[in-house]
Amino acid sequence: MEQPTFPQQDAALTLAGPVGALQVEVEFPEADVAAQPVVAIVCHPLPTEGGTMNNKVVTMAASALRELGVTTVRFNFRGTGESGGTFDEGRGERDDLRTVAEWVRTSRPDALLWLVGFSFGAYVTIQSSTALEPAALISLAPPAGRWDFDQAVPPMPWLVVQGEEDEIVDPQAVYAWLEKLQPAGLTLVKMPGTTHFFHRKLVDLRGAIKNTARHWLPNPPAE
Repeated sequence: MEQPTFPQQDAALTLAGPVGALQVEVEFPEADVAAQPVVAIVCHPLPTEGGTMNNKVVTMAASALRELGVTTVRFNFRGTGESGGTFDEGRGERDDLRTVAEWVRTSRPDALLWLVGFSFGAYVTIQSSTALEPAALISLAPPAGRWDFDQAVPPMPWLVVQGEEDEIVDPQAVYAWLEKLQPAGLTLVKMPGTTHFFHRKLVDLRGAIKNTARHWLPNPPAE
């Protein structure tokens, strides 16, 4: 099956994935925002615990990036929403991400690829970062201590945002993991009084993403 062309405006579409359809949403910056040659793929939390591409942290992260001029692509992993297949413990989900990334790069060879992930989505994007070599990586509440990260060391600019009151991911496990890795491009933002799903902290999360990611833009906006 031939993949659809990359849309010119906001669109819902279906890609041919490794084990069936992949449900995808492409969204562009508002008309009054200068568009950047960047496409960010944003990955959602654990499907077996209700995670989808419409999760509020996922949509907030995508919105924050569009405010910087970045085009965003959200999609449902296999077995989620209208995507085919069944949950595969992160292995098949990496294949799903690779399919979406290859489609973006084929369709938009002019654009830089960024990978963004929340919780399980952060695990998938970090584990895929060596193979996919994104220009930048954003990880929100990466589940260190819950999933084996195989000591992946993303070499690209990398933002990690971690809530200090996370009840699902142990913040200290995240900090210890990052200390062990010591990645050169890391920016770590610790958010006090913040739980795993960033309840009542989404505006702060938006700021953390924008304040760091604006420095990675190919065409930095005027201050």
